[in-house]
Amino acid sequence: MSGKLIILSAPSGTGKSTLVQYLLTRPFDLEFSVSATSRPPRGNEQNGKEYYFLSKEEFQKKIAQNEFLEYEEVYPGCYYGTLRSEIDRISEKGKNIIFDVDVLGGLNIKKQYNGRALAIFIAPPSLEELKKRLMIRGTDSPEMIAKRLEKAEFEMSFAPQFDVVIVNDDLEKAKKATEEVIFNFLEK
Repeated sequence: MSGKLIILSAPSGTGKSTLVQYLLTRPFDLEFSVSATSRPPRGNEQNGKEYYFLSKEEFQKKIAQNEFLEYEEVYPGCYYGTLRSEIDRISEKGKNIIFDVDVLGGLNIKKQYNGRALAIFIAPPSLEELKKRLMIRGTDSPEMIAKRLEKAEFEMSFAPQFDVVIVNDDLEKAKKATEEVIFNFLEK
């Protein structure tokens, strides 16, 4: 069945984006919901592909005009959110939508679409392992890693509110478990 929403949420560095990229290669007729952000592009990120890059002022204007399904000021002055127009764009194609969103954003989407949405929380095996992954990733300063770990601990407290929690202690197992949960949900 098309038109369903698959929400993947997790603390930063848990492997959520890797899982989303994998799921997009599977036969679920999924299309990725491109989020908007007020942060600048990193590396080779392209507007409209990884994110819709907006200035802080543009983002705040869209908030005021109720153009977001959900949004969050993840760090001071750094917003992330899902534009309503993105859901409409994908739904009009008759496809299922997959989201790679922060934990509170994922719960907000789930509340609005309830039976049409499956919310999956990807958990790290431990905060210590998450710290190692963030350090290996090498994209953040030690101060930012400390902020991400503090935020991760907070976000993990919301895991019970998700439909399913998958611990990513082994990527291949996490891929299989996530794929199975999504297959069962789409077959309903």
